[in-house]
Amino acid sequence: MRNAALTLGIIAGIVGMIVGFFGWGYTEFIDRYGEIGDLARQVENVDLVRAGSLLAPMLAIAGGAMAKVRALWGGILLLLSAAGMYVAFGFNAFTMFPIAFAALGGILALAAGKPDEPKAHF
Repeated sequence: MRNAALTLGIIAGIVGMIVGFFGWGYTEFIDRYGEIGDLARQVENVDLVRAGSLLAPMLAIAGGAMAKVRALWGGILLLLSAAGMYVAFGFNAFTMFPIAFAALGGILALAAGKPDEPKAHF
């Protein structure tokens, strides 16, 4: 379960980085060039989108990397990452996989109470 959490966390972080690049870039583009009629409008909370763009993928990668050795901490970071992506971007076609992968990785890491190694996190 720890290996699955590690893999899911890294994948969620990489896909989340792609979503984050577009989220940050979109807000910056609208700030710099202005809104384009009904086609492109600024989001309501720019700081939330930018914080989610940076922090959520970083938490997913860090949580996935920690899941093998410190499953409890890794699982918490993965769940925080999934919640951060959901709050910042919502659940849509572009965020469904990073949110689902981070959440599943977090659940698997937390469920790894009896690890392959002799040291448990509970």
